[in-house]
Amino acid sequence: MENEKIMKKIVMDIAEDNKGVLNERHDLGKFTKLVPALMGKGINNLNLSMFGPELKFELLTALGDEYARKGNLNDAVKCFVLAANKAKLNRVAEDYEKLFQLDNCIETYKLAGNKEKLLELGKKCLADSRLEHAIKAFLAIGDSAKLIEVGQHCVSRSRFDYAFEIFSTIKDKSQLTELGNKCLEQKEFAYAIKAFQLAEAKDKLSLTGDLCLKDEHVSKALEAYGLAGNDVMVEFIKENFHD
Repeated sequence: MENEKIMKKIVMDIAEDNKGVLNERHDLGKFTKLVPALMGKGINNLNLSMFGPELKFELLTALGDEYARKGNLNDAVKCFVLAANKAKLNRVAEDYEKLFQLDNCIETYKLAGNKEKLLELGKKCLADSRLEHAIKAFLAIGDSAKLIEVGQHCVSRSRFDYAFEIFSTIKDKSQLTELGNKCLEQKEFAYAIKAFQLAEAKDKLSLTGDLCLKDEHVSKALEAYGLAGNDVMVEFIKENFHD
């Protein structure tokens, strides 16, 4: 309790010294004494609700800068989010990219609302065949055209898992049907069934059931026929193949 009183007094002294200029510039030196105490308490345990928005912005930015300087980018991001400091978030995202921590990079650009950098990163990941991260970047900005491009690239490389993730997310029935057709060609019946189900392509589901039955994948055939509403074939399988 005593430490909190001392901390608050330091902050109020800083606020008085900086009255009228806090919106104009950052003066990290003014917060040098306070930052270590705040770091010791931990960003998740801080309560700065008693301070005005300008001072909270300065404190959180100073704290975030120190976390970043010490390599703790995760807590730096938390500070900059609380401060609504998009410029600093962009810098942390750049640091994550340099470290090839692309998941964190994408998430931080999302927090900063930087669609331009997400698009740039998505294109770069696609060119480098980093399909998972390309998908995440394009999903973050809702770029359907780029997502379809990535999805088609995934289909051509038989990465049906990624393709299904994309086309199911953007609910593109045409692309889901094409994905299902490709899956049938390679006898990937599970993905074919999932794709045709979302595409509401009952005729394709019945066809899948026929192919599954031909290859003696009885349970998959039953699933496909059931989703297709093909009651005759469902009854046939239940009467002749299932216990």
